[in-house]
Amino acid sequence: MKPLLGTFYLLGMLVPGWLGYDRYKSSDRNKKIYQWMSEIREKYTEVVTQHLLGMTYESRAMYYLKISQPSNNPKKIIWMDCGIHAREWIAPAFCQWFVKEILQNYKDNQRIRRLLKNLDFYVLPVLNIDGYIYTWTSDRLWRKSRSSHNNGTCFGTDLNRNFDASWCSIGATTDCESLTFCGTGPVSEPETKAVSSFIESKKENIACFLTMHSYGQLILVPYGYTKNKSNNHEELIQVGQKAANALKAKHGTNYRVGSSADILYASSGSSRDWARDIGIPFSYTFELRDNGTYGFVLPETQIQATCEETMEAVLSVLDDVYEKYWYTNSARKAKSTALVLSLLMAFMSLL
Repeated sequence: MKPLLGTFYLLGMLVPGWLGYDRYKSSDRNKKIYQWMSEIREKYTEVVTQHLLGMTYESRAMYYLKISQPSNNPKKIIWMDCGIHAREWIAPAFCQWFVKEILQNYKDNQRIRRLLKNLDFYVLPVLNIDGYIYTWTSDRLWRKSRSSHNNGTCFGTDLNRNFDASWCSIGATTDCESLTFCGTGPVSEPETKAVSSFIESKKENIACFLTMHSYGQLILVPYGYTKNKSNNHEELIQVGQKAANALKAKHGTNYRVGSSADILYASSGSSRDWARDIGIPFSYTFELRDNGTYGFVLPETQIQATCEETMEAVLSVLDDVYEKYWYTNSARKAKSTALVLSLLMAFMSLL
């Protein structure tokens, strides 16, 4: 069985002349990520810009893509990150698929055109670049970042236990050798600092925070660190279930929807919970295929189907965000304008 080709498998679909993952030395991994982003930016200059988010522990640049179409309407932001856990290769693959689908279809697909007209997409294809590259060079199942601890005796922080959301209170540990090592303090890692600083600066305009993982076939809502529910829990579940239904309609794959504490396990310090705690209304973790047959080593034969069905789920979520934050407001404004005109006409008739 061949391993999942992750980001570099999809690079073959998007970058002309790409030869395949096994024909490059390990040092080329980082270059290929940047190459793909540059190619996308250059091909779609009218809607794509590339931005530096920060630097990793091993001094690699963290770039995100902003996909935005000029509009006279006030626009909300959709954030998507992939690859916070290094071994979850299908996640960065989906981020690339999402970018590809939006850019190839926004001119002709009415649904995508409407979304892009009123929403800006910020996509971080590989959050944990250091760890991701390490899975190619040394340890396929490496999960954490590559920061050094205890005088170089152990390595890596679980970046999804490092956010300031009830940090290290449950489902995490201060043992640096553990897979769920929460770091030396909240947001102690350069990768989480970069993400949290940026999200904080944009939070008033961010309507939806999506973080892509594997595996388990789950759509998770806050919270993981408590059984208590967010104040919009029912709405999150409703939107999530609608997304799961859209996903199933594509290839018949079943996903469960619920909070991490309810349907997966208790955990603290996750980016999803942190995003909801700082006021971002829609915050979801997607745990992509499969249910454990292959686990993190999903075969390449499942990449396309996984991405296709996940795209349907994400578009379903975005439709609901659009309805709430643009269409509803537009309808309210139109109704208000009609009322003003009606009152004006009534006043004029009295003259």
